[in-house]
Amino acid sequence: MAGGIAGALTGNGSAALADPVRAIAEAQSDLPKPADPDRQIRHVAIIMDGNGRWAKERGLPRVAGHREGVAAARRAIETARELGLTHLTLYSFSTENWRRPETEVRSLMELMKQFIESDLDKMVRENVRVRIIGDKETLPVDIRTLVERAERETAGNDGHTLQIAFNYGGRDELRRAVSLIARKVAEGVIKPEEITETHLSRALDTSGMPDPDLVIRTSGEHRVSNFLLWQAAYAEYVFLDAYWPDFDRTLFLDAVRQYYGRERRYGGRG
Repeated sequence: MAGGIAGALTGNGSAALADPVRAIAEAQSDLPKPADPDRQIRHVAIIMDGNGRWAKERGLPRVAGHREGVAAARRAIETARELGLTHLTLYSFSTENWRRPETEVRSLMELMKQFIESDLDKMVRENVRVRIIGDKETLPVDIRTLVERAERETAGNDGHTLQIAFNYGGRDELRRAVSLIARKVAEGVIKPEEITETHLSRALDTSGMPDPDLVIRTSGEHRVSNFLLWQAAYAEYVFLDAYWPDFDRTLFLDAVRQYYGRERRYGGRG
């Protein structure tokens, strides 16, 4: 993470080591901060797009772009923690992605397995809670077993929360939530006229999580792609031209600065 805390502590030789507190302060000096502390950003969600085009422009197979995308995801996780975010949500695999060629789908599944297997111990040590949102029931058994293990082993962590949207679609999530509420109505647990927005929010995969303050999308596309349709109703959006494998700390901080430069009205007047 060039320019970040790690760079400050390991670079510049003895000067950094002589005063690690100052080194950390200098590394954090470029972090965007809100003019109003009450507007401190808590939750960023990212639509990670452009892996395939990144690879194509370099004459590489699509899987090479996906591998670089995993590296970009790790950078985003580190920057999110540096920013003090409580939650980061990464859109990793959508319900529509099953339509891609079988070889590409297998590669994406394998990359998800490798990511969890290689990073889970670190997330446990660093007090990161992992949550997987999406339809876990229809995942391949080995993937489902692994993501359930990641959730189970980090369930007690109360630091940063990493949400991975995997086999996720906003419409599918709403369908499953409505189905759950309908069953409760049929069982007499709740009457139809008693249903509120809170009931629906609690039936979603993201139950208990704060709504995203900021949604970032890479690759130059300007659409939400069936992502957090309910939760992001009042989020700010930042669309970046960079492909996801090129997403780095600088782009992340710039997006947060854009967020702090806006006024969130939630449908009201400024």
